[in-house]
Amino acid sequence: MASLRQIHFLNFSRKLTINTIFFLVPLYFLQIGFTGWQIGVITSLFAFAPLLFSFPTGWINDRLSIRGVIHVSLLILAILFLLMGRVRNFLLMAILFLLLGLANNALDMSSNSLYYKDETDMDLNRKYGLMNFWLSMGAAVGVSLGGLLTYYADFHTLFIVYAAFLVVVLLGVLNLPDGRFTVIPLRKYKLSLINKKTILFSLLIFILTLHWGAESTVYSPFLKTSFHLNNLQLALYISVPLFILAFASFTVCFLKYSRRINERLFLFSMFLSGLGHVLMVQNNVYISFFFRVVHELGDGFLAALIFVFISRLFDRENIGGSSGILIAIMTLGHMLGALVFSPIGYKVGLQYPFIISGLLLMANTAFGVYVFRTGQY
Repeated sequence: MASLRQIHFLNFSRKLTINTIFFLVPLYFLQIGFTGWQIGVITSLFAFAPLLFSFPTGWINDRLSIRGVIHVSLLILAILFLLMGRVRNFLLMAILFLLLGLANNALDMSSNSLYYKDETDMDLNRKYGLMNFWLSMGAAVGVSLGGLLTYYADFHTLFIVYAAFLVVVLLGVLNLPDGRFTVIPLRKYKLSLINKKTILFSLLIFILTLHWGAESTVYSPFLKTSFHLNNLQLALYISVPLFILAFASFTVCFLKYSRRINERLFLFSMFLSGLGHVLMVQNNVYISFFFRVVHELGDGFLAALIFVFISRLFDRENIGGSSGILIAIMTLGHMLGALVFSPIGYKVGLQYPFIISGLLLMANTAFGVYVFRTGQY
């Protein structure tokens, strides 16, 4: 199997580029004249593609190729980043973001499959804590770099730099091995997915991911409007808590795997995440920042533990396709959140998506108690 270092490099690099888009691109859309509902549609289309292609991509990963999907996805992302700086038409941008979502999902699914299928003997908490540490570190560095580029240059420069970086990443992972593949009957996927344990967990993470829709549509405009931050200050506000998120995931590495401890930490972290989302809408930027750190601290534990739970839900041989369905469900939560919270934010007030999604996270904690009582994860 691929070296874990190569996978960590790939995860760091892909999150460096794509999460800058996730957090900062609404500012670019406002800059070129898009309205609130248009921003919601575009970002939801980014989330829509995985609904259709997560399982097929995972199936390909299980039976045919992982390396090939990764190489093609990186090349397509680089091309789309270049096009992004030239497109100003709403319809063309919507199509571009649909393709961006497809390529990003294929890369996401394939790199995750490569990691899930790795046979290194390692404690589960350590393995997936490290995985999410590098994913989150990439996001934090990406937003920081994106803020610098847009502050001292502009969004067009950012798109060109990140496109070039993706080409460099592609060259750096050309020698990824493809792993071992077996013929998996579709019936096995059905059995692993259509059961009470998987369905309840799917609903739990669907509700959890609704808040992603708020973050991808109104987060940076909220900071600009409420605190009058420039792009560099805004990027620091976003990225510093993301570094906290990364190190929260890293601390999971030092907790020896225990089902009960993991479940309790998951529930506590989800409540903490929701509380931080609700209270970050304070008028004082320093108090708001503190509660954003609280939110990301909770998200850091959650992200690492979700990977642990998924790795235990499915067998290694069919985890690509099966986890693809869960990715599609998480993406559906992101898409629905974007479609609902964007109009609310731009019409009623940019603070309300954070309050509503935070309360949903806190309420989801009670549902999580029920989920963990009915099955072992």
